[in-house]
Amino acid sequence: MNETLEKQLRFLRLNSLSKDWDTILEEAKKKQLSYHRFLTDILENEYHTKKEKSRQARLNRANIPEMLVMETFPFSKQLVLKKRLVMELYDSMKYVTHPQDLIFIGPTGCGKTGLATSFLIHAINQGYRGYFIDFKDLAARLYESVADHTEKKIIGQFRSYDLLLIDEMGYVSVEKEQAGLFFDLMRKRNKQHTTLITTQLGFDEWGIFLKNTHLTSALLDRITTNCTVFNLKDCVSIRTKNIIYATKHNIAEKKTQR
Repeated sequence: MNETLEKQLRFLRLNSLSKDWDTILEEAKKKQLSYHRFLTDILENEYHTKKEKSRQARLNRANIPEMLVMETFPFSKQLVLKKRLVMELYDSMKYVTHPQDLIFIGPTGCGKTGLATSFLIHAINQGYRGYFIDFKDLAARLYESVADHTEKKIIGQFRSYDLLLIDEMGYVSVEKEQAGLFFDLMRKRNKQHTTLITTQLGFDEWGIFLKNTHLTSALLDRITTNCTVFNLKDCVSIRTKNIIYATKHNIAEKKTQR
């Protein structure tokens, strides 16, 4: 490849073609490809390369702490879940094409964050924009926005995501201003974009951390208009335990000796 052609390819951002130019030409000669097939192969290769880079970029920007996918979720350990219904929603992509809220309720370690994350990653892989954030971090961002008068900007930012996963909602209580801004965010996302929420609290307990009965009722009224609830309250913890005792006798042995 001459220098001029290389510059032209880089200007057009056909980086994959520029990198593999000699190999592509050699393969075309060996296979005796027609001009049509040759050009088609080049364009398809460049398209798939750019598409994959775009997918990876969306995943990197999504702030996902652990890439948990549906294929690894232990349905055999959580028999309370209706796997067929879960997979139907997942495979059909209706939770995105017909925006709704997905609420994952259950104790710590039951897999609610992993399950919610798998829905988020699946949508991102299909070309949608998503973001993962802990509720306490979202509450902090909303609190900071009040101080520097950037409420509209912050709400606009989180409103724009096709999918927003809010993890461990209710883990911290919020102040009046934060609760109001959170309600405003959820109100603007309602029926427009998909919101995924994981929490240890049932709907009847949300007023505890929002500290506002009327606001809580209004929020739940909007959420329950169109949502799927994953009730994991009776599920067992699936976290692997690795306990090493650093004492000569563990607690159980001491009780036996007494």
